[in-house]
Amino acid sequence: MKRLGLLILIGALLALFFALGGSQLFSLATLKQHHADLLAWRAAAPWLAAGLFFLLYVASTALSLPGAAILTLAAGALFGLRDGLVLVSFASSLGATLAFLTARYLLRDTVQCRFGSQLAGINAGIARDGAVYLFTLRLVPAFPFFLINLLLGLSSMRVWTFYWVSQLGMLAGTVVYVNAGTRLAGIDSLADIVSPSLLFSFALLGIFPLLAKALVRRVTRYRVYRGWRHPARFDRNLVVIGAGAAGLVSAYLAAAVKARVTLVEAHRMGGDCLNYGCVPSKALIASAKVAHQLRHADHYGLQPGVPAFRLADVMARVRQVIAAVAPHDSIERYTALGVDVQQGYARLLDPWTVAIRREDGSEHTLTARSIIIAAGARPVIPALPGLEQVDYYTSDTLWDGLAARDTLPARLLVLGGGPIGCELAQAFARLGATVTQVERGEALLGREDADVTAQVTASLQADGVEVLTGATALRCLRQPDGGQVLLVESDGAEQALAFDALILAVGRRARLEGYGLEALGIATERTVQTNDYLETLYPNILAAGDVAGPYQFTHAAAHQAWYASVNALFGQFRRFRADYRIMPRVTFVDPEVARVGLSEREAQEQGIAYEVSRYGIDDLDRALADGQAHGFVKVLTVPGKDRILGVTIVGPQAGELLAEYVLAMKHGLGLNRILATIHSYPTLAEANKYAAGVWKRAHAPQTVLRWLARYHRWRLG
Repeated sequence: MKRLGLLILIGALLALFFALGGSQLFSLATLKQHHADLLAWRAAAPWLAAGLFFLLYVASTALSLPGAAILTLAAGALFGLRDGLVLVSFASSLGATLAFLTARYLLRDTVQCRFGSQLAGINAGIARDGAVYLFTLRLVPAFPFFLINLLLGLSSMRVWTFYWVSQLGMLAGTVVYVNAGTRLAGIDSLADIVSPSLLFSFALLGIFPLLAKALVRRVTRYRVYRGWRHPARFDRNLVVIGAGAAGLVSAYLAAAVKARVTLVEAHRMGGDCLNYGCVPSKALIASAKVAHQLRHADHYGLQPGVPAFRLADVMARVRQVIAAVAPHDSIERYTALGVDVQQGYARLLDPWTVAIRREDGSEHTLTARSIIIAAGARPVIPALPGLEQVDYYTSDTLWDGLAARDTLPARLLVLGGGPIGCELAQAFARLGATVTQVERGEALLGREDADVTAQVTASLQADGVEVLTGATALRCLRQPDGGQVLLVESDGAEQALAFDALILAVGRRARLEGYGLEALGIATERTVQTNDYLETLYPNILAAGDVAGPYQFTHAAAHQAWYASVNALFGQFRRFRADYRIMPRVTFVDPEVARVGLSEREAQEQGIAYEVSRYGIDDLDRALADGQAHGFVKVLTVPGKDRILGVTIVGPQAGELLAEYVLAMKHGLGLNRILATIHSYPTLAEANKYAAGVWKRAHAPQTVLRWLARYHRWRLG
């Protein structure tokens, strides 16, 4: 109501202005006609004249009234160059800031709510270079200043930044107009003040900051490459190091636009995801789920049984699944696409030269205009005393290690409570192993909300996993009888955990060694250090995927690969900043955990206000029919709005259900749009519609509903 009242007031003032002929008052003819009278008034009451003129200028600018140019001329005609310049400079900046604040108060929330996703890039640009953009616009009179005030009010620019940049940017134009006003008699039209040559000069002055920025980038680039010999010609447009998700997508895109591209892989095509991560683990999880369903067949009205299997057969199926997916990532496929695939170890010799060493020891070099490092990551092996004395696996060695065994290890110890640790712990427990999971943090899946971790922990425990949180691994011991023990500290006391096999799932670290990065001075800490465009110290050397961070998801690597390859091949024309705003994640435990955007914990840590709409999947018809009535959909929205800030889903096929919210957030669609979408019955996807319905009921217009109830009672007679 306050916004509506202010809007009505502004509308009334504008209507009054035009009704009283204000547009005619703010004209050059009127100013020249009353010039002598105004001078006399100013001489009689100089301070009053200055004060009233200042207020009039502020009001006209704040209300975006036409005539600012005439008022600026009047300042010179009445107060002279010095005093007129001071009055107009501060009055115009103050009035512009009031217009900026008015637009922000009246419209920004609505615009950001409706077009938040589309405007996110603009907001990021304003936060980074907004002062430069505003200064440029203020220097070029071709842009109507009142539009600049209103449009920037809808952005995220700080008020103080807007004020001081406006005052500085409008100064040159103000000087021209105020100085012209001191010679009012010689002016017949505004065209006499701003000639084409002056407009051109202002335009050059306006684009100077952008030219300066480009010049600085060019000088920086020159300094970086100084000392290196630039090749006269290149063998390739692009060399990609690593054939995991990021490398495969980069090479694919380069070949699609007919660039000459070489893809170098030292080990297996497909990288970690195909050979050690996503594909084999999901195949194992599928087998474990069938075993679980057989044990609990009475839940479906069937006779339960004990699953009988050979570990070799389970691992053979895992290898079969890998083999079925492998052609998608094979040398043959990428060669057919036009990619030159070479097997060997790649090392950078200079910013444009890659040495490729084959298994037989031979080596050859290629030069490329651009290079993408997509070397991936490897499991972290903790510095745990005694670790080398015991049998342990990582996600890289687990599959070959299990394939060499006749039976599943009876006692399995999983160190780590992240997604990989939770998935493997549950899968092996369902296959019949006695599993203990040790996590140093206070909860499993420590990045998720407490209600999520509680449900996952309960599910793992129901499957027989002993979950030990808040426990620090101290050392490993191999006993004289061959037994193996991990000593942990929990609740201030040491505890010995016996095991037959240990799985290390404490994280993954980028592969940084052996690629020549140190010799080139490319910064590496936990990852290869890149800018927003995924460029390293050398703009033609980029990084993507796990080696670049900040995410270690296959889909994130593929997403980054688009930016890296486009910037590598076409960056001389336009570069794109990598966009991580809408990044989904899924942990494939049962029930699955899927999230996009903010969790409650993250919103609280960042001080972001939010509302929660929660729908329990235990009430969903399809989940009840499938015997999977557990979990929930939790949606965070802007208070009072249907704009989605984040979604967490715990339940069957949560990763599939999340896709609708990813699409909605990407394209700025709110819960009202999801509620209005027809969802087939009976499906799990109805959970998304019902979650939107929870939000809608919480925001139902109670006053309108009360009047409707009265109306319907009246209709009864």
